Amino acid sequence: MEFISQYQNIIIIWCLLGLGAGIAAKFLLPGKDKGGLISTILLGIGGSFLGGFIGNYFNIGGANITSGINIVTVVTAIAGAFVLLIFFRVLRFLI
Repeated sequence: MEFISQYQNIIIIWCLLGLGAGIAAKFLLPGKDKGGLISTILLGIGGSFLGGFIGNYFNIGGANITSGINIVTVVTAIAGAFVLLIFFRVLRFLI
């Protein structure tokens, strides 16, 4: 049960971090994207998960119970949201 609880805390950390990461990614890459605040929040949450998985893979920016949120996790979350925003813009352009 403790194993499941640990992952629930990490998911909550990345969701909270994603709220700010989506806004930061839209600020860094402004444009006429469809959607408002809800899509920005979802973009940030998805991007923070993407950044978290990539950070964990390369062992540079993964959030865990002991480290929590620090500058590296914030940067990886914003970078993940930025990559996700670019991906959706390219996808929208191709379709």
